[in-house]
Amino acid sequence: MAASVQLNLRSFKAPFNLKPIAKQFSRPGRIRCAATTPTKRYSITLLPGDGIGPEVISVAKNVLKLAGSLEGIEFSFQEMPMGGAALDLTGVPLPEETLSTAQRADAVLLGAIGGYKWDKNEKHLKPETGLLQLREGLKVFANLRPATVLPQLVDSSTLKKDVAEGVDLMVVRELTGGIYFGKPRGFGTNEKGEDIGFNTEVYSTHEIDRIARVAFEIARKRRGQLCSVDKANVLEASMLWRKRVTAIASEYPDVELSHMYVDNAAMQLVRYPKQFDTIVTNNIFGDILSDEASMITGSIGMLPSASLGESGPGLFEPIHGSAPDIAGQDKANPLATILSAAMLLKYGLGEANAANRIENAVLDTLNRGFRTGDIYSTGNKLVGCKEMGEEVLKSVDSSVPTAI
Repeated sequence: MAASVQLNLRSFKAPFNLKPIAKQFSRPGRIRCAATTPTKRYSITLLPGDGIGPEVISVAKNVLKLAGSLEGIEFSFQEMPMGGAALDLTGVPLPEETLSTAQRADAVLLGAIGGYKWDKNEKHLKPETGLLQLREGLKVFANLRPATVLPQLVDSSTLKKDVAEGVDLMVVRELTGGIYFGKPRGFGTNEKGEDIGFNTEVYSTHEIDRIARVAFEIARKRRGQLCSVDKANVLEASMLWRKRVTAIASEYPDVELSHMYVDNAAMQLVRYPKQFDTIVTNNIFGDILSDEASMITGSIGMLPSASLGESGPGLFEPIHGSAPDIAGQDKANPLATILSAAMLLKYGLGEANAANRIENAVLDTLNRGFRTGDIYSTGNKLVGCKEMGEEVLKSVDSSVPTAI
């Protein structure tokens, strides 16, 4: 990878992907202790947040601890308030102590933030403002959002089986620039005396170049195809985006680059999603398209993400929201957060073996028919958040590979 974009990847390998593996799980219910004395130690900042966040983080923490212990890894966890929980406790969505603790950690695992309770707050007192501040404070500019349709869940997709089956794509979203951060922004009055709100979409050359290189590197390690999504027929910021991505393509002759307008990309994701391998796009388009892609897989409750910078800890989180309507009812799907923990191990710490244990365990748990409500179908066993976590723990402890 070019020196100017040395991401915080301790061991940058092929992007996250759950692949078929052979049948496992011979001793249900037995959790084995670590066979070796820990040889590696990492500090993890946990940010449970709001709604279902504390529930899914609790499950993911247990899975992370077990997978690590079986690979000779010891974690120290520090839980800190963020989002609405931090607002209630300290009056701000991201306390300085939370940010400084996160910055000192080896990695950060986030649950979810937000809820109806704080919807009417002023902008600087909204939970979502804390998330933007966290991303900015950690300087994580590259957001990796995989969307893979697992064979076990293909019938959960809202798309026809022949459309959804085999989808395996990665959205690389620029995370710290664009309209979410651009200035000027605010409220004012126009010449007619009407109230107006305004935001600015701004991208500089270095912001585009660094995310483009990340995307090309990822595409190179996947199927060698990169689609850059913009709105270059209308927006000047997108015109510069297309110009710079095209220029960076000369550094990657082995990667096939294409361009697509965002409105067409949104349509094509529904029409024929298998055409996509790796997508790179700006902050707001990536926010929207990655959520759309998540539903192709059957549930937003299945998809993890990684946010990485040039140095310092990465931020790992499920892409689902806080779901306040089911909070505290043991109905949440913890698999996206568990898989975010796997991405934390793989991309943040370079611990591929422990990450593979978790990825394989998720597959095995699905193979054995366990489903939370969002992915349930007739013939499977409906379980809650805690029980799903317990079943994943059993599979993490199994040493025999699993098959579909």
